[in-house]
Amino acid sequence: MEKRWVILPQGNEETIRHLQDVLKIDRSLANLLAQRGITSYDEAKTFFRPELSQLHDPFLMKDMDKAVERIEMAINNREKILVYGDYDVDGTTAVALLYSFLKKLYSEVDFYIPDRYKEGYGISIQGIDFAAKYEYKLVIALDCGIKAVEKIEYAKSKGVDFIIGDHHRPGDQIPQAVAVLDAKRPDCNYPYDELSGCGVAFKMIQAYSQKNTFPFDDLNEYLDLVVVAIASDIVPITGENRILAYYGLQRINSNPRPGIEAILEYTSFKKVRPKNIEDGDYIYNKELTVSDLVFQIGPRINAAGRIESGRNSVELLISQTADEASTFAKKINELNTERRTLDSEITEDALNMISEDTENRSKLSTIVFNPNWSKGVIGIVASRLIEAHYRPTIVFTKSNGLLTASCRSVQNFDIYDALDACSDLLEHFGGHTYAAGFSLKPEKLQVFKDRFEEYVLGNITEESLSPEITIDAEIHLNELTYKFYRILRQFAPFGPGNMPPVFVTTDVMDTGSARVVGKNHLKMDVVHANISGYPLPAIAFQLADKINIIKGQGLTFSICYHLEENEWNGQKNLQLNIKDIKTDKEN
Repeated sequence: MEKRWVILPQGNEETIRHLQDVLKIDRSLANLLAQRGITSYDEAKTFFRPELSQLHDPFLMKDMDKAVERIEMAINNREKILVYGDYDVDGTTAVALLYSFLKKLYSEVDFYIPDRYKEGYGISIQGIDFAAKYEYKLVIALDCGIKAVEKIEYAKSKGVDFIIGDHHRPGDQIPQAVAVLDAKRPDCNYPYDELSGCGVAFKMIQAYSQKNTFPFDDLNEYLDLVVVAIASDIVPITGENRILAYYGLQRINSNPRPGIEAILEYTSFKKVRPKNIEDGDYIYNKELTVSDLVFQIGPRINAAGRIESGRNSVELLISQTADEASTFAKKINELNTERRTLDSEITEDALNMISEDTENRSKLSTIVFNPNWSKGVIGIVASRLIEAHYRPTIVFTKSNGLLTASCRSVQNFDIYDALDACSDLLEHFGGHTYAAGFSLKPEKLQVFKDRFEEYVLGNITEESLSPEITIDAEIHLNELTYKFYRILRQFAPFGPGNMPPVFVTTDVMDTGSARVVGKNHLKMDVVHANISGYPLPAIAFQLADKINIIKGQGLTFSICYHLEENEWNGQKNLQLNIKDIKTDKEN
């Protein structure tokens, strides 16, 4: 699938020169900072060296005072507290965080994760009935609940109070809970509204600690949970999320909780003892990044809720010993293996369904349905389908008499707004701009498909129908030195809102080493045509079909890429991770 290359506007010229001067860096790096809205030495210092003291006062969030007071009342009155959360990574890390914190203060605390298949997403009637039956007077719902208006009324009738800590977009009515913490509430003036669900839980314990004069340093142990949620829920790594992610990564790399350490045993990360530190101290063989959390930690934690029960993930994350954590990690890794098999089989099934459906080839949305598909993996399948057919995508299955769907979207198309336009047909829905979920009655499926396609036709742009690579700047290969790379690394943690810089370089040549490696990858060494300089090694994943562009004497082409460090047999060198290749005429 051909990709559009979109080069971002360069930063303000005066700002670039100023940053070059005060930071003693080259123009390309100064431009990257200017593009990110950094205009001064002090702003650059905050960007490169964020401080936990820069976190906002948690009591700026609407209802935070009510939430803390109700928790204090529950503890003082010896009421039972139930921490309730969604079954995905964000929900289970949030539950693990708040449960662990409260458990240190008070014994009458437990947690509840709804069953994806029997109860569905969010606060459930079964969960409320469980709380009432076992006399939990206070339920704290995390990463869900912002649209649970009727459920909260039902809970009140059962004598159960709720505190809601959510980060999803609210509906027209806010639930009448004791406290509703959600920075996306229209009546909430909290300075940052992109926290993860686990981030909201962290603000809750920050507020409780602040009111009760507990040392802030006592909260550091929870930051590894917060960064796993930030990475896995794909929230912007800006503002408070950047600060929390920065320190969360430090925590994971230096002193992860037993549960996370146990998961890492099933990845390429291994503990080693460097020669320059004391006996008994270990570090990981390489530094964990946000990307590693997204692809190695998050899927394993998610697998428990997709295949069996999210409760397994919480048990893993609250484990106090290595032996206890190892037992849960082994089980979760096995569930992840099962999840990968299901994901692959259903994706293949869905792709075949699309290729055989001639009627839908002209449509601007992709909608597929099979009542036998696993509800736990249809969100992953939707993402896979977008990789193959770049369209707003909905994958349906059947569960408990209703059709359940997961949705994924494309660049600059708000899937949540699209569902909102069809909300009269839905039983319930929720989510974000690029990922959402909903359910509807089977007899309404065709009407929904027609309405959704009509909305897409009227609201999507031509640019949104082809994948886009956003490029920060054009650069010469000779600028890519180790000094340049060391500074570039300090732009991390990377993620939405602060993606790894992508560069474009034109008029380059292969030195003659280009070859296909693995199943579908290209390996090569590149140089500028007619400009002296050392060749730079490059890898281009899934781009073997481009070999004819670069193979041949005297052929020049353009590349867009990330700059990274590659280690092989103990040797480190700079490498271009090529995202796309075009002939100079195409570019």
